[in-house]
Amino acid sequence: MSLVKAVQLEKTYRAGDVEVHAVRGVDFTIEPASFAAFVGPSGSGKSTLLNMIGCLDAPTAGTLTVLDTDVSRLSRRSGAEFRGRNIGFVFQDFNLIPVLTAYENIEYPLIMVQQWSAGDRARRVNELLKAVGMADQAHKRPDQMSGGQKQRVAVARALVANSKLVLADEPTANLDHDTAYRILGLMRAMRDEFGTTFIFSTHDPKIMAEAEVTFTLEDGRLQREAGQPVPEAAHA
Repeated sequence: MSLVKAVQLEKTYRAGDVEVHAVRGVDFTIEPASFAAFVGPSGSGKSTLLNMIGCLDAPTAGTLTVLDTDVSRLSRRSGAEFRGRNIGFVFQDFNLIPVLTAYENIEYPLIMVQQWSAGDRARRVNELLKAVGMADQAHKRPDQMSGGQKQRVAVARALVANSKLVLADEPTANLDHDTAYRILGLMRAMRDEFGTTFIFSTHDPKIMAEAEVTFTLEDGRLQREAGQPVPEAAHA
């Protein structure tokens, strides 16, 4: 069963009297526990696709199924509830809350969206802090962290609510070469441990090389798909 499936998916924006066709009749499937990437130049439609999968934007036409739910038919409120239960996000600018510590940033989705007890929240947050190598930095605020540490916290936050799917929009853009590789290794380890599917929007060759399947976009159209079998560890 596919985790994500798009059939003739389209997205059109209107800017005054001008229609912008961001996504044009795209078909694709992404399997569970995948490391997948939408790649292409700026304006190719890759971030728009990520936003539709994440229920941040609604398709203009076609169907989009995520975790057996036709998200193209969800209301704004239902989409937000679905997103909170099932999907985590990692952004290039980290999107951490400046006044909160690493621990509090990771805990925040559980307080806002999930009905978790204080004890369950503490156990889950501490588990993720340890998993991303930030247990001894839990008290630090974002302005006291390096870029790599911020992105580690962002990865933990994306996974804290037991997300089955993590969407990562240019997650290595603000990281140096070595740190970017460490973050990608961390994401792959999280995939292998928790069975989480990671979908990237990127033009970073490092992510393209790590992805098991890539979808190349140009002017909103899917040009080609390249992939290889998911490693056995991903199915463990």
